[in-house]
Amino acid sequence: MNKKIDCLFIGHNEMKFVEYEKMIRTMGEHSCSYRDLNLNFIRHNNKILTASEAFNEFHQTYVPNDESFKPVFLGDTFSLTIAYLGTFLKKRGFSFDYVNSFQYEKEALIQKLENNDFLTIAIPTTLYVTVFPILEIISFVRKYNKTAKIIIGGPFIATQMNIQDDMTIQYLFNSMDADFYIKNSQGEQTLANLLYALKNNLSVEDINNITYRSSDKYITNPEVPENNILEENPIEWDFFKDRIDKFVSIRTSISCPFSCTFCGFPQHAGKYQTADIKFIENELNMLNSIGSITSVNFIDDTFNVPVKRFKEILRMMIKNKYKFKWNSHFRCQFADEETIHLMKESGCEGVFLGIESGNQQILQNMNKAAKLADYRKGLELLRKYDITTYASFIIGFPGETRETVKDTIEFIEENKPTFFRTQLWYCDPITPIWKQREKYNIQGSQFEWSHATMDSHTACNIIDEIFFNVKNSMWIPQTNFEFEGIFNLIHRGMSLDQVKGFLEAFNLGMKEKLLNKGHGEISYDVINKFKRVFDNSYASELEALENKSDNTKKIYADFEF
Repeated sequence: MNKKIDCLFIGHNEMKFVEYEKMIRTMGEHSCSYRDLNLNFIRHNNKILTASEAFNEFHQTYVPNDESFKPVFLGDTFSLTIAYLGTFLKKRGFSFDYVNSFQYEKEALIQKLENNDFLTIAIPTTLYVTVFPILEIISFVRKYNKTAKIIIGGPFIATQMNIQDDMTIQYLFNSMDADFYIKNSQGEQTLANLLYALKNNLSVEDINNITYRSSDKYITNPEVPENNILEENPIEWDFFKDRIDKFVSIRTSISCPFSCTFCGFPQHAGKYQTADIKFIENELNMLNSIGSITSVNFIDDTFNVPVKRFKEILRMMIKNKYKFKWNSHFRCQFADEETIHLMKESGCEGVFLGIESGNQQILQNMNKAAKLADYRKGLELLRKYDITTYASFIIGFPGETRETVKDTIEFIEENKPTFFRTQLWYCDPITPIWKQREKYNIQGSQFEWSHATMDSHTACNIIDEIFFNVKNSMWIPQTNFEFEGIFNLIHRGMSLDQVKGFLEAFNLGMKEKLLNKGHGEISYDVINKFKRVFDNSYASELEALENKSDNTKKIYADFEF
């Protein structure tokens, strides 16, 4: 009998959107959760399609003989979580296997599960904001394997255990039906301790940071912080090189040194730590030796802070002349011309800008530690060096009014980020603003809230208005696309103008849908715009607003802010 592999990791579950949409629709089509989702899909041929699904659909329609075509999906990017945890376990004597994408590697996963080769199955929750994708994975695993112990950990679990009472947690964990849950800002050592106990038939009663099933309830052991130093746990990318395609994510730091009041990430991730330049260089050298990689995403919340360290990283990358391009989050209030010049020379293709508001008072409420003048200067420099920008804004944060929103709209129109999105404030009890709920009279939570100056339904109306009316920046749908989708398409051979053309067609389809109260198929006008993108006939300059169809003119006439 073959010796069982200690752990099988199951990567991100990009749920079939049609099923996810049905689940969210049960909350009501007028709920803010559904309205937030509604700005992410179109209707075509009796199907609902996200931007990535629309790309796949229309590419196959208009480029039918492309034998090299692969569907666009989030699983294109190799999981940093799997790379890190797999390396961590292997260096401690444990064996592991993985599937990078749950939806797109199901056949391989079925075979692995049916072979019954695994002691445990681990499901990280790094990218999940609801329980539905996790439930789907567990149900699938139980169908094909009833012996392996299921372990779930990561931000989703930690968040639920921080905000829910014990009765709710018991109900949630019973519904999920896993054997073990890990709660810790890091958790990799806890996973190793748990595997050691299970592998050697030892009790788990004394393992910190776990919740485990015992009889008819779950028992939670004490939580003790871990301190796993990033530089002491480098990823061995050679373990994964045969299954990495074009895209990979890495990190050069843990947590975040800032304390924005809308964000709970520092509370979950723990103490801020950064890796030194030599550590980063060794990792990039390994990635560069994998010939398939064309794009690296630095996932650090604060990649360009501290500024001196960031410049040293850029000079190191220039020295090594890496073959890949890169993109990252970027705090543009710290931009100067030398930095942007180094970014361009080192291969930067684009940056995600968490600007959040165009009103200085709202930025102060958010504790953003940023000035609008510095944002403007940073965007001007990024545009000068032809670096693609995606600016993210929050609508409805405590203190927000229609007047402050007008400042945000003016900021977008005047500073012209390449792409943008405004999204509804998510009222999360684990974020610092929750401690000021009496000051702002915050009621409710998640996507259903009100405070002294606005409520979530008003904010949803405003977001729709912004979507219809902003002209100088291109809206990006969030679900299954967002920032990464831009570079996914570019590295498939599309120009930036073609990406814009594709998104212009997609956004027009969403506008038609909203005008039809969420129903109705995309028009011939939209279909023809998609066709032009895939015919390679999309003009390098976007069509002027006055040349749009009568239907498009109607859209803008009906929605005036």
